[in-house]
Amino acid sequence: MRFHIVLYRLSGGLLGSRAPGRSFMLLTTIGRKSGQERVTPILYIPEANDFLLIASNWGEQKHPAWWLNLQAHPQARVRVGRKELAVVARQANSEERAHLWPSIQARYGEFKRYQQRVTREIPVIILSPVVLPQ
Repeated sequence: MRFHIVLYRLSGGLLGSRAPGRSFMLLTTIGRKSGQERVTPILYIPEANDFLLIASNWGEQKHPAWWLNLQAHPQARVRVGRKELAVVARQANSEERAHLWPSIQARYGEFKRYQQRVTREIPVIILSPVVLPQ
């Protein structure tokens, strides 16, 4: 993961931001216990002006650390290619998830398999850009 982060940063997102059919960002959260910045390379799905993240944790029963961090501190930063944005995170409500989940599963079959493996409902996280005061 560290190599992915370094490669992404050094190349301005030219390397590490794309794989066939997938886009990756660097998500910077504040650790819920440590208070330290945590950077995670993560798959995202563009949705209008927002970004969708899937808190699948590779099909594990526990939520991923980045989602627990966002629950404690919803303000975060993302780097998409060369662009850095401040964002605020929230979990998609049940209606939003019901609308989004079928297309997510169809496009990314691993999320369907992960959901079948776990008893928890895998959260869909919506990151919305915020305008910072000048």
